[in-house]
Order: sequence, then C-alpha cells, then structure tokens
Amino acid sequence: MKTQLLTLTLLILTIAGCKQIDKLTQFNMPYNQTVTIPATVGINLPINILTPEIETNSASTFALNNTAKDLVEEIKLTHLAVNQTSPAGDDFSYLKTVRIYISADGLAEQEIAWKENIPDTAGSFLLLDLSTTDLKEFIKKDKFTLRVNTITDELLTSDHQIEVQSVFFVDAKILGQ
Repeated sequence: MKTQLLTLTLLILTIAGCKQIDKLTQFNMPYNQTVTIPATVGINLPINILTPEIETNSASTFALNNTAKDLVEEIKLTHLAVNQTSPAGDDFSYLKTVRIYISADGLAEQEIAWKENIPDTAGSFLLLDLSTTDLKEFIKKDKFTLRVNTITDELLTSDHQIEVQSVFFVDAKILGQ
C-alpha cells in the first residue's frame, strides 16, 4: 500500500513538474500591421490587400525564450482582430466579409482568420474567427505576408486604415532537453 501511494505521489509530482517545465517555453509572439482598404467604385466585389512583409524576428524571440527554431513543436494563432483607425470615428458598417491569409516563401497560402455577415452595428473593432492550423512553418521563416480580403456592402468614398492585430502562441522544447 505504501509503495502504491509513493508511486502515485511521484507520478503526480512528475506530471506537475513537466507541465511547469513546458510553460518555460510557451510564449506569445504578437504582430501588428496596418493596411488600407481603398475607396471603392462598387460593392459586393472582393478587394485583396497585401501587407508589406512582416519580419518575424523568430530566431531572437526563440533565443530569448530559451529555445530555437528546430525545437518548436507548434505555433497556433490565438488572437486576430482588426481595428478601424481612420477615418476617425468611422466603423466597420461598410464591411460584409473579411478574410485573412498568411503566406511565406516556399509555403502555400493558408486562411487563418475570417468574419462573415458583419452587422452594421459592428463598431470599429472586430475579433475574427480563427483557424486551428499549426502555423510553425510560417512563423519560423524570416518573413511572412498577410493578405486581407474584404467584401464591402457600401461604397467607400475614402480610404480606410485598419490595424491587423495578431498573436501567435508558441509551444517549444527547452534548449538541450
């Protein structure tokens, strides 16, 4: 009986210890990018906007978190939102749909976030629905690009600036483990 109790106690401590060690190399990598939705001449037409290449700085970020690119187990998108920044006081009532895709050199483009049937009362901040795809190959690259695809249901008489706010959760192994 004592042996079973000791074994159970050691098992619980081992599991708890492993979870604490795992947390040492679990961290978030946030990226923000501003894009412009141009004034439009029609409605219900898709508009594609490419962001400039986004530097991942992944090698240095991994090093700061005691890991390296080859030790990354998984990277998932945990947050993607769009925030209307100009014109001041405007909102997303003009949007019908927004979809965001990620691409990187040598990798096929992946849809990572979307929002459909956006209500006229959406306001100036939208939290998008997220893909559960493992994105480690994209974030391990030196650079990636986002493509924002929108469909408007109103004419836009001026350009609209939006900030794309994303957070990627990284789960990696500790260096040397």
